[in-house]
Amino acid sequence: MLTFLPEILTSGELQIGLLGLVGGFCIFLGGRLFIDQIKIFWQNLFKLQLSDPYQKLIKPNEGLITVVSIIGIIETITVIFPKNQWTNSFEIITSLILAIAASWLASQLFKNFFDFYLLNAAFKSGQKISSELLILFKWLANLIIVFLAILIYAQTHQINVFGLLASLGIGGLAVAFAAQKTLEQVLGGIVLYLDRPFVIDDYIGLPDGTFGRVESIGLRSTRIRTSGKGTLVIVPNSSLTQVNIENFTGAKKLMSILYLKFFRVISSEERALIRQVIINSSNDIFGIDSRNTEVTFKNINSLADVEITQAQVAFFILGTGDVSMELRRQLLDLATQSITQYLKEYGIAFEIEEPTIYVDSPITI
Repeated sequence: MLTFLPEILTSGELQIGLLGLVGGFCIFLGGRLFIDQIKIFWQNLFKLQLSDPYQKLIKPNEGLITVVSIIGIIETITVIFPKNQWTNSFEIITSLILAIAASWLASQLFKNFFDFYLLNAAFKSGQKISSELLILFKWLANLIIVFLAILIYAQTHQINVFGLLASLGIGGLAVAFAAQKTLEQVLGGIVLYLDRPFVIDDYIGLPDGTFGRVESIGLRSTRIRTSGKGTLVIVPNSSLTQVNIENFTGAKKLMSILYLKFFRVISSEERALIRQVIINSSNDIFGIDSRNTEVTFKNINSLADVEITQAQVAFFILGTGDVSMELRRQLLDLATQSITQYLKEYGIAFEIEEPTIYVDSPITI
């Protein structure tokens, strides 16, 4: 029967048939490989979703990442379209929105990275940790993100940023010579804002005997309501940057009360060890008054009517601004994790009763 094939099929048709078979076989293999790669990709993606960086960095910002991705796709489509007046205007607006959204996303990712990783690394370094320096580092990082977003946007739209800054610098010199005293006071206000030796409602004392409550901090001057007479003293900011300021509100302490419940009665030797571990864990945190850390023990009956030991730990967080106070609370949480790890190494099992109680400690003026 094969002898009749040349009469039915030409050599060209046979070649096409063979090529079709080979092509189909290649498509089949390629499809199988593609499907296998898709499966591997989804498995890796599922593992990534369970990983620690994904849960701490990506998952809290999934909505913002989606928005930035959609804006990026719209921006790409706008660039592909033929150029005209309408598309150019739309592209400029879209690029500006993309730059703002991307810089906000970068800021949020850095915030999560700072809270979950950098704070932990700074705490584990074993050195005294200044919360003010950490806040300054966080502020500078956000400033760099904004600067890079402006620079990239300007470069992609042919805007000469450096020429603009140079022009502003020449004009700024002229303004500086014309309003030297006013500019000095404004710079003093910026220094007070960054350094924060006091904030509104703080009670402060100055070397000239002025004592009172800060009512407002402006660009040029600070208003202080004096105690007793009730008069309003207006002090130039440039003067406040050059004198010693006594902040009485800074003496305020926030007491953090933590309860540890052990699963058995703790001996006196173990109590001494627990007390030493707790004090050592808070020594390296700048802003925690470890000298006044209090640890008290008492025996109680559990729900199963078994006698166990409970410890009350009182940490004293020195008063500063709200942002710095929140940062010190985070550092205190890291210290609590360190205490848990150390005591487990000594075979002392316990659980932390929730929630942690925060109490304002009164100050004496």
